[in-house]
Amino acid sequence: MSTDVLSDLIGANATDQVRTWVHGNHAVRVTEEIGRLDPSEQAVAFRLMEKDKALEVFERLDPEHQRTLLEGLKEERVRELVEAMPADRRARLLDEVPAKVATRLMEGLSRDQRDTTAELLGYEQGTAGRMMVPAVVTVSPESTREAALQKLQDRPGRSDEYSVLPVTDQQRRLVGIVSLSDIVTSPQGTPVQDVMLTDAYSVTANESREVAGRLIQDADLLGLPVVDSEDRVIGIITVDDAMEALEEEVTEDAYRAGGAEPLGRPYLAATVFGLARSRAVWLLVLVLAAVLTVNVLEFFEETLESMVVLALFIPLLIDTGGNAGSQAASAMIRALAVGEVRFRDLPRILWREARVGVLLGVMLAAIGFPIASIFYGTDIGLIISLTLLVVCFWASSVGGILPLIATRLKIDPAVFSAPVVTTLVDATGLIIYFLIANAVLGDQLATAASALAVW
Repeated sequence: MSTDVLSDLIGANATDQVRTWVHGNHAVRVTEEIGRLDPSEQAVAFRLMEKDKALEVFERLDPEHQRTLLEGLKEERVRELVEAMPADRRARLLDEVPAKVATRLMEGLSRDQRDTTAELLGYEQGTAGRMMVPAVVTVSPESTREAALQKLQDRPGRSDEYSVLPVTDQQRRLVGIVSLSDIVTSPQGTPVQDVMLTDAYSVTANESREVAGRLIQDADLLGLPVVDSEDRVIGIITVDDAMEALEEEVTEDAYRAGGAEPLGRPYLAATVFGLARSRAVWLLVLVLAAVLTVNVLEFFEETLESMVVLALFIPLLIDTGGNAGSQAASAMIRALAVGEVRFRDLPRILWREARVGVLLGVMLAAIGFPIASIFYGTDIGLIISLTLLVVCFWASSVGGILPLIATRLKIDPAVFSAPVVTTLVDATGLIIYFLIANAVLGDQLATAASALAVW
């Protein structure tokens, strides 16, 4: 059967079969298929879903797909979907839709929903406050097991909101956390303080969402309390929201590592113009940066004319340097992302990457020297091997420290990854190559230059 089965059924106007397929598949599969449909087809599939399935699928869709889907649905259905969304996901959706649409959607909410959503929208994008579940259920240390469970029964919501409960004092300040499993499995009448953890993690509302997500991932947390400046609990970040945020951050880094701006939406939902625009800016920057390489070749034009064989190895050497630099930059960006290194580690990193570069250069030189010597003579073999050694040392060092410098300058370190490092190392690698060639072939180049002049 075709992987685009839902699209095929809608294209054949098989309404009953579409309804049967949607009803018979789980929400994750339906969400994946709807994400591949055109906007008009998405609306058709959605109208044929049962209400509960429609709400579950809509919540799983990316904000961009949610936006396009709302445009094809009737006002009443739109209101039902938006009202049923959790506040944090509703805030993400309102970020995507036009201002007039967002205003209309907000007006259709109840007063409590409108106030809660507005509270989240008041935090900057990319912060923990923007993605938290607000007004979370809290319990006091003196509460019994039964009182805590009763609180949960009186407060319906997403089940993942209650995996862990913040424990607070009378001023709502965080004093610990307790897992739902510990509450459920404890004996009757057990006070919360007997099963809670007092050494609890938390983040402030203005902390980066990536930092919060990494903390949840590294500490194996099911939920992370969010507090204000006075340590009062104002919300909680669930593990699924944290993993979704980390996925978005990784996606941004992947795009920038490839020399493009993040799309901010699924690939199939992006327009051709949007795809081109995300790549054009960096292509232009890298073209301008590549002018350095052209200038270096022009400066050493006489050297190339005197010894044309040197031109044969230019692609090999600059590609090797670019690759070595990209490897170091990629490793450093990943280490920064997961908190393994900081700017103060720069001397240690420079020393480490310099030694790695030398080791790589020695290995490549050991292979390159005999091969180049056999075909082009020992002088050329010596030039190639020395250049490989110096270029690998230089490229690894540059690739290792530039992302750290970027973090100090408040720039996304992914910007200093493969494209920028490669372009920089290309130009400087050529300078290294020609300087070594001039040093090794000094007399030969002068003789060859004189012969060319006479000719």
